[in-house]
Amino acid sequence: MGGRRARTEAEWSVLLTAAEVLLERVPELTERLIGDLAQHSPLYDLVVPRDEHWQQISEAMRYGIEAFAARRSDTRKDLVYAEELGRRRAEQGLPLDLLLYAYRRAGRLTWDVLLDIVTEEDPDALPVLARTAGAMWAGIEQQAATTAEAYRAGEREMRRRSDERVQALLDALLQGDAAPGLAARAAAGLDLPEQGRYAVVVLPVDRRDSVHRVAAVGGMRLFWRMRAEQELAVVALGSCSPDELAAELADRCHGPGGISPVVDGLAELGRARRLAETALATCGAEERGLVRLSERLPAALVVGQPELAGELVQAVLGPLLGLDPADRALLLETLDAWLAAEGSAGRAASRLYCHRNTVFNRLRRLEHLTSRSLSRPHDLVALTLARDAHRLSATPTP
Repeated sequence: MGGRRARTEAEWSVLLTAAEVLLERVPELTERLIGDLAQHSPLYDLVVPRDEHWQQISEAMRYGIEAFAARRSDTRKDLVYAEELGRRRAEQGLPLDLLLYAYRRAGRLTWDVLLDIVTEEDPDALPVLARTAGAMWAGIEQQAATTAEAYRAGEREMRRRSDERVQALLDALLQGDAAPGLAARAAAGLDLPEQGRYAVVVLPVDRRDSVHRVAAVGGMRLFWRMRAEQELAVVALGSCSPDELAAELADRCHGPGGISPVVDGLAELGRARRLAETALATCGAEERGLVRLSERLPAALVVGQPELAGELVQAVLGPLLGLDPADRALLLETLDAWLAAEGSAGRAASRLYCHRNTVFNRLRRLEHLTSRSLSRPHDLVALTLARDAHRLSATPTP
């Protein structure tokens, strides 16, 4: 054992003799230990098959006795086996405290039998044996520490593999995979209800700020996924609304980003992702903030039909597009301000830092150029949609 004092020849003689007897009694010791452990906790028999448990205890005891009585060993078989057992018990799900109890109980049983052997064979050697007790228990603690470290490493590896499997299931759901049982497996892995209120948040990876990836906020749980061009969050809303989700995320991510409507289960995440992507697509190049699809439906219709959107721009705004860029921008800016002010020329003027009559004059000019009247609902809808289509065009006219 590393760090122990050198044993005398008398101690070696006692140990070697006792070890030979102990090795012959390994089957008996194994049987006793199996009984002790079963009495201590029923989990041993529930988690580890009895035949496997018997064989592994026998091997561990044999290696432990050999290591204790070995003069020199380049390979500590007892520690190698302790590592194997630690990983195996982690895979089987035996609690770590029961694994460590088994090791220390095995050490106590071995020591008691060792004392009995020396007492029977050579009682005068008991003082010699007593001087080796510290080294023996140090070896047992080293075995216990090794098996505990391996157990924890095994747990981490299983969690990693489990997380990867669950994330793969979540990715499949977001992709719209409708394979039977997929939602149920994801629900079990994430500890979520298969049927419940969910939403999806979509953010572009090239946004100008970083998001603080919270796992829970305002009673909602968030599960983040990275893609090549997107970052997504599946949100278990509970009783919350998309509006509350947007408010909670506002200080953590300034956007742009899209939030889907509520869907009724994990199997609907693919649809929720597509709707969240559509909401994001309604954000202009300079826009910030997280937008809900429910507040961008007209613009969503436009971005969902790019060919028709191009036709709409030409049909409604065509005459404006031929103006000098600065002149065109001034008229479109005025229209935007008037729409944002809900048709109030006064509030639009405040936004534009001009007189309200200037707003009226610009709007009348826009009406004349487009042959559309802002006072006619049909024309107003056409102008509004055309403006959205122009603003959201991938290659807007300069």
